[in-house]
Amino acid sequence: MIKNELSRGLQAVSGFIHRHPKRITGTLAALLLGTGVTAFGVAPLAPDAADMPVRQVLESVQALPIEPQSDMLGEFSYSLFRTETTRSSDTADALLRRLAIDDASASAFLRADTNARLVLSGRAGKTVTVEASDSQQLLKLSMRWATEDDSQFKRLVVERTPTGLVSRIESAPYAATARLASGSIQSSLFAATDEARIPDAVAVQVAEIFSSDIDFRRDLRKGDRFNVVYETLEADGEPLRTGRVLSAEFVNAGKTHQAMWFQPQGQGASAANKGGYYTLDGQSLRRAYLSSPVEFSRVSSGFSMRFHPILQKWRAHLGTDFAAPTGTPARTVGDGVVEFAGAQNGYGNVVFIRHRNGHETVYAHLSQISVQRGQNVSQGQTIGLVGATGWATGPHLHFEFRVNGAHQDPMTIAKQSETLTLPAGAMPAFRAVAAGVRSQLQAAASIGQTRAE
Repeated sequence: MIKNELSRGLQAVSGFIHRHPKRITGTLAALLLGTGVTAFGVAPLAPDAADMPVRQVLESVQALPIEPQSDMLGEFSYSLFRTETTRSSDTADALLRRLAIDDASASAFLRADTNARLVLSGRAGKTVTVEASDSQQLLKLSMRWATEDDSQFKRLVVERTPTGLVSRIESAPYAATARLASGSIQSSLFAATDEARIPDAVAVQVAEIFSSDIDFRRDLRKGDRFNVVYETLEADGEPLRTGRVLSAEFVNAGKTHQAMWFQPQGQGASAANKGGYYTLDGQSLRRAYLSSPVEFSRVSSGFSMRFHPILQKWRAHLGTDFAAPTGTPARTVGDGVVEFAGAQNGYGNVVFIRHRNGHETVYAHLSQISVQRGQNVSQGQTIGLVGATGWATGPHLHFEFRVNGAHQDPMTIAKQSETLTLPAGAMPAFRAVAAGVRSQLQAAASIGQTRAE
């Protein structure tokens, strides 16, 4: 019976295979593939660690001697560098203490040495850099300062030698770098340059450059804007003073004024042409007369009627009073010859200068006169110092401009005076420089736009 049932079962399976060959083939393939993948997944890739042979290796190691290493560490030394700014209350000990130096010999040297005493003498605010040992002993001290020479600075060096500290004073050339800046007028030029972190010396130069076209005490408007490229003079990598304005642009009441510094070289240049400011199309901004006998400053009284503070009555004020501290340099506004230099009535100490075409200028209330009668003077030359001599209630410079004996408004005369021309042979070089200046001023303007955004 069992055989009959087994025979019937085999016949049934055989019949199913014949009826469904593709299904049976796919099923077997899937089973085989699954089995293969599983086998591949679990098959070991390396011999069993338990079957690996074990081998032990023994080596002797020679330890390095400790004493030479200790000696080397003991001989190791390093230097420390630090910079500080001097204060009005500083003593040699106080300054060195802030510089983290504990060195009695250095303190004594700063007090006794003639050169080293320059560190604490005079004005405070000097930058002092030191190099010290790891035991806080002074190895080197240096200090830099500006001089009247625009090309070089002075450097004091105090240095330790095998025989002790020594000092020397050196001269070294500045490294000039260009800086770009811009600003907008809200109240005054100086307020705008302070906001833009532009040095006062740059503000003064900008006012001087455009003084023949813009009256900076009356013509400025809120919203006027300016762009400027100027030099910073560096000493050993640190900014020490402001150099020359290289180019500038001032938009006043919607009108754009541009200027660039240019000095002719080679063909077309002359000894008399020492360089100056020009518009970007080659027109000189230097006129026969300056608009002011002192550098840009507050004007206390213009060319008009006023109540005289001493005579106590109204009278025509036939000049311009420039308020300035005693000792401020007074300069001649144009080339000429000194006609009078001395004391004269209410003018006090006064200088009269005769110019061509019947023009004459007067500089009164001086505390000191620096020229003498008959002397030739050139535009911008110092002829005395501001004071309060004669009929003056305080230190200021009284300035007059006369044409054939008649008083004239000096600002009007300055604007109407003729300009000096650029030699024709210098124009090709000028145009090449002007092309670069335009790009610089555009870059400076973008600084202001970025700040506003």
